Amino acid sequence: MAIRGELYTTQIVLDNRSYFFNVKENRSGDVFLQIVESKKGEGVDFDRHQVAIFAEDMQKFLKGLESSLSFIDKEKKERARKAAEKKAAKEAKYGRKPASSDTKKVYKRKSTKDGETERVFTSQVKKTGRVHVVSKRKTDDK
Repeated sequence: MAIRGELYTTQIVLDNRSYFFNVKENRSGDVFLQIVESKKGEGVDFDRHQVAIFAEDMQKFLKGLESSLSFIDKEKKERARKAAEKKAAKEAKYGRKPASSDTKKVYKRKSTKDGETERVFTSQVKKTGRVHVVSKRKTDDK
């Protein structure tokens, strides 16, 4: 038996957290799984939280975990379905949204000889100079 009763350990490192899955044996010979979350706290300290699941409770724990994961999958699919329905309803109401290059007209401000500025339509966006993008919304003048 290794130090502190560890029989097996594995680590998963994420962005700002690490998870340790340690299989341990206590002094009375009971085997359990210890799940430890470690994340960097303020300064050089680490916040650690741990959960211990004993071998006789592991099947119940796994059933609960599987149930939670299936709920998450079901909820994810339901949200994707609702988003698709919402998008389809929006397209049906307002029509299909054209590609962004089809909807924008680009105008360039051009100075005239008398100091006035006029807007001139350009088919390409230049990298220099002032560029003004006209809204694609239609206004009803009555």
